Parts: sequence; C-alpha cells; structure tokens
Amino acid sequence: MRSSGSGKSGGRGNYRGAGNNRDQKQGGQGGRPRKPRPEERRYDVGPGATKDGPKSGRGASARGGAKGAPKQSQQGGGRGRTAPARSREYEARAEERNRERYAGKKDIKLPKTFPGAEQEGERLQKVLARAGYGSRRACEELIDEARVEVNGEIVTEQGLRVDPEKDEIKVDGLTVATQSYQFFALNKPAGVVSTMEDPEGRQCLGDYVTNRETRLFHVGRLDTETEGIILLTNHGELAHRLTHPKYGVKKTYLAAIVGPIPRDLGKKLKDGIQLEDGYARADHFRVVEQTGKNYLVEVTLHEGRKHIVRRMLAEAGFPVDKLVRTAFGPITLGDQKSGWLRRLSNTEVGMLMKEVDL
Repeated sequence: MRSSGSGKSGGRGNYRGAGNNRDQKQGGQGGRPRKPRPEERRYDVGPGATKDGPKSGRGASARGGAKGAPKQSQQGGGRGRTAPARSREYEARAEERNRERYAGKKDIKLPKTFPGAEQEGERLQKVLARAGYGSRRACEELIDEARVEVNGEIVTEQGLRVDPEKDEIKVDGLTVATQSYQFFALNKPAGVVSTMEDPEGRQCLGDYVTNRETRLFHVGRLDTETEGIILLTNHGELAHRLTHPKYGVKKTYLAAIVGPIPRDLGKKLKDGIQLEDGYARADHFRVVEQTGKNYLVEVTLHEGRKHIVRRMLAEAGFPVDKLVRTAFGPITLGDQKSGWLRRLSNTEVGMLMKEVDL
C-alpha cells in the first residue's frame, strides 16, 4: 500500500488536488509564494489597477470573462450605470412643457452657414446650368471669365443669388431664357399648312409637335407651297416682337425664276415695287446661281405681308417657280433636312432676344 505523501505519481496527483499539504506549506508557512494557477490569475495590468479590480486596460475585459461576454452590472451609483429609458408619454409631456415655455417668444436666429445665406433666390451658376450652359462647374468658369452679367453689371464673384423671374441675366451679351420656355426651328415642307390645327384635316405644323407637354405656337406664317424655316415657341412676347414691323426682323428667301433677268432688277426691288396694298421694298438682292435661263436669286426683306416675295417678283415680271425661306433673323436653315424639327441652342435664343431688345 502506497502512502499519500511518497512517490512521484502520488505526489503529482496530490499536487493537482485542491487543499493538499504542499499548497498549504507554500501559502501559509512563510515559504516562497506559490505561482497562481491559470484559473486564479488576474489581469489587472491597466493604469490605476487595484485589488478590487482594474480601472482601465486589459483587466476590464478579462474580468468580464471571455471576449464578447456580457459585462457585469454595477451596483450603486457607479459611472457605468445606465439611465432608464423614458416612455413616450414622458417625452410627449416634456415636449408640451417646452412649447408652453417658449410660446410667444421671438424666433431664435440661427447662425448663417455661409456668406449671403440671408439672401433670397438661387445661385447664379445653378440658374445657368438649368438653362443649358453646361455643368455648374462650367458655369462657374463662365463667371470667372467675366462673361456673365446680371442687370447690366458683370459678375466677378461666385455665389451671387438671383431671381430668374425678375433679374436680367446675360452670357456674352445675350439674354438667358431662364424660365421653362421652348424654342424650335422647323424646316417646313411644301404642302404643310402654317397652322397648329387644321379643320380640313390637312397636314399642319401641329403634327410635328404633338408629343410636347407645353403648347407651342408658330412665329409668323409661310405659304402652303413655300418651304423653309419657321419658328415654334411658347414665349409669347418674343413671338410678338419677331413679327412686329417695329423691330424689322429680316427674313431671307431663295427663289427659282426663269430669265433672262435685267441687271437693274435688284435696284428695282430695293427702290420699291408698287402692289395693291402699297409699296414693298427689298433690303437685299443677289443672283446666287444661273443655269441657262434658270436663275436662283436671294431676296432679303423685313416686311411680313402675305405672299410678299412672290407678289414682288411677279409684279417685276418674274413669277416664282419655287420659294424657300433660308433664314429668320439670325436663325439660318443650314443643312437641316425638310420636315426636321430641332431645338434652338442657347446662343441662338439669345441672338433672337437681342434682335428684338429682350
């Protein structure tokens, strides 16, 4: 029979057991202190650690157990104690008391977040971007280049606020159409009636803009058999001025006639041709092309009477075989195909407005 205190195997077994003599000797008889077992070790290594527990550092997490384990609730009035959640009824009563407390008092002026925040209106670069002059960054570059003016003064600083309904905004001297206006140029084919609706069911200008949300109307007219450029817009004032004799907006036509024609035909047209409703004068005349007896001539005039070009040339002795309007003021037909509708650019709109002092 083996004794409990002899032998390596017996000693090792007793050492691992709780409360053996060896542990008592190391801990209670003045010997050197024993090494703590793994389950007895402390990790109070943070700054300010005490025997009651760590204040910070690794000990706080170690004392709570494994990583991610729930922390122990603290008793008493410690810092870690959380306040109880307030009920909705309590929050409602508190809000009602605050309303009663501040009822009748003047509104508190909040601090301005940027210079000019008290101003009304929109930033200039935003208005220009919405009008189609590019991104806001590109519009800021226009301002930096001193190409933008508001109410007659060139803008030199960013952040200016404007009222698109009241302020006059120009880029490179051309007025910006800042509202929701639309401007189109149509190359009207022969046989199309210059009305937006036709009770007889004939093809008309309205057939080219049936899918537009905004109601458009035509600027002036062209004969049914006359081809060429005609403007469509919802800007009433611009349309009115473009057709008013006061502003004298010029229109250019190409007419096919049969010659030979005298050299002084242009002079006669410029001096004036007597018609049944008064004199009609051309502003410009020139021969564009001649093929045998067939001539293609260009006539420019600012009048807008019915069949004015056909009547003038017929009275001079040269009936028109074909007539095309190639320009309305600064807007030219160019290579736009017959029956095609295109939106005017911002520059073109500005040129039209400048033509009639808008």
